Amino acid sequence: MKNVGNTLSSKQREQLLQLLQERFEKHPTLHKDIKWSHVQKKLESNNEKLWSLSKMEETGGEPNVVGYDEQTDEYIFYDCAAESPAGRRSTCYDLEALQSRKKNKPQHSAVELAEMMGIELLTEEEYRKLQTLGEYDKKTSSWIQTPVAIRKLGGAIFCDRRYDTVFVYHNGAESYYAGRGFRGSLRV
Repeated sequence: MKNVGNTLSSKQREQLLQLLQERFEKHPTLHKDIKWSHVQKKLESNNEKLWSLSKMEETGGEPNVVGYDEQTDEYIFYDCAAESPAGRRSTCYDLEALQSRKKNKPQHSAVELAEMMGIELLTEEEYRKLQTLGEYDKKTSSWIQTPVAIRKLGGAIFCDRRYDTVFVYHNGAESYYAGRGFRGSLRV
């Protein structure tokens, strides 16, 4: 279901790169020792990843660089919006959960929507890393990648930050709430 081959017009690319650069420069603590010129070079050579970043932006994720993987030579982007991205809330966990709902189905599932955008849901480890860089999801919550054993039993997990603590919770995978979305990651 991944949308391969989606590209942006040259104007859209230019606007997105400018926005990402401004955000990058505004939040230097998220990416110490990383130079924007290196990130920009990678982005300019990868239209598909730029398209995915544009989808992260359009849905309210405010993507930003949070790291660099030396082994794979990739820059790592996470959704860094203060709250779970508004354009990705009210989703159940995955397509199986969506199809199991008899009434009041949400439009999308988190896993399905992430796949359409070309991004991955954050893992618990990535979510906890994000929380060391700031305070996120103080009013909302975000689905995260759920271990297969939990999912096989019908559950899914999500996280939030309350009382200055990051919590990991469980819910039925078919559940959805106005205040629960998902955060994504993208490697470029």
